[in-house]
Amino acid sequence: MSFDVLTGKSLSLFNAVGGWRTVAEAVASRAVFLIAYLLTGRVWTAALIAIGGVAVLAVVRVCAERRYLPAAIALAIVVGSALLAGVTGQAIDFYFPAVVIQSVQGTVFLLSILLRWPVVGLALGALRRDRFGWRREPALRRRYQLCTAIFVVKCAIATAVQLPLYLAGQTMALGIAATLLGGAPAAGCCLYLCWRILREN
Repeated sequence: MSFDVLTGKSLSLFNAVGGWRTVAEAVASRAVFLIAYLLTGRVWTAALIAIGGVAVLAVVRVCAERRYLPAAIALAIVVGSALLAGVTGQAIDFYFPAVVIQSVQGTVFLLSILLRWPVVGLALGALRRDRFGWRREPALRRRYQLCTAIFVVKCAIATAVQLPLYLAGQTMALGIAATLLGGAPAAGCCLYLCWRILREN
């Protein structure tokens, strides 16, 4: 597996779902909501500020890249989180979707490993226009299994940390955990480990 395949083609999948701007918007919305809530003490105010911040980023993205779907997805996620928190009146519910997403992602990745159709293999196979050819290479298949397992571990850690915080009503701690474990820091670590595994020896 060459560096170009992992960094170039695999990053095209990352870019297809919005790239680093989507990650930045997710991190920004969680951080902005937490800061706004701590400053105002009002759930709806913090929710509207978070929505406004991501809306501005979405407009900038559309104007700069003419990419509507990633911008709409990012905005929809923060609107959904904000509405949930606003309706329940509990600031911590803003982060409930993040807890659910990590749990679902971890389950999907784990099932793909157990079924011997690792998500990383499917993604890179599609991007390399090889589809399922990698399944005929035991060594490569094991590497894809291991890469997928990295994301399972990340999701498991995120869920194990975030779920108790949510149940305990620890809004500040959950906001920080959701930003770090569900955002760029954790994703960056996973991508780096995958590169180490898949790069040429």
